[in-house]
Amino acid sequence: MKYLMRGFLLLWAGINFTVQADVIFDKSRDRYIPIEISHPAQTGACKAQSPCSVAFISAGYGVSHLNYQFIANLLKQRGHMVVAIGHELPNDPPLSVSGNLYETRSENWSRGAVTLDFIRNNLKPRFKNYDFDNLTLVGHSNGGDISAWLANEGKDYIQDIITLDHRRVPLPRRDDVKVLSIRASDFPADKGVLPTVSEQQKFGSCVVTITKSRHNDMEDNGPEWLKTKINALIVGFLEENSCAQLANDIHPLN
Repeated sequence: MKYLMRGFLLLWAGINFTVQADVIFDKSRDRYIPIEISHPAQTGACKAQSPCSVAFISAGYGVSHLNYQFIANLLKQRGHMVVAIGHELPNDPPLSVSGNLYETRSENWSRGAVTLDFIRNNLKPRFKNYDFDNLTLVGHSNGGDISAWLANEGKDYIQDIITLDHRRVPLPRRDDVKVLSIRASDFPADKGVLPTVSEQQKFGSCVVTITKSRHNDMEDNGPEWLKTKINALIVGFLEENSCAQLANDIHPLN
């Protein structure tokens, strides 16, 4: 496999780097994929016998994959390797804005899902101290649609999916994939995208809307109060708190 290295930002802790900027070449598609790998704060705790968790972050359309450091930093502190993945390349066709968007954008989502699968299969043999068989997928907007698309393909290596206000691709209804969808207040999701209350109860999924939040603010340039609430929901979700508890944590009843 061919790698094109564009440089490193190294924050040394002994001999271990914690952040690595990389570009990986997918020969089958003649495609260079930019990624950023962030290692957990305590890399020494990651062993082949007890591998550390892995999370993939997919950005919203037109947003850099590097613009979700508030989530990456949280996950690193919780022991995850975080891989932020750039899906949109200069020669890609623009995201469709007309017609039946589910149909006209499906090529983008399918391509992104292939990228996620490729990155997972590519990195797994390189990082044997990390668990690529129980992935957490995090995606904002179109990145959430990409993540949901992959989760709906029945891959057995996806453990959790967290979407930030994605709107088009239905979330998986699967017993073996935990789902959290954090919703903004300014745009609704398309019909059938979000699990109903009964489906949430059946599959253990969770949908939480953050009052007075905006779709475009769910990244590093958004307000601090919103990023704090997003991170609080992610922590509660990973700690397996109930959906009611997650909602109460950010919107207390008293």
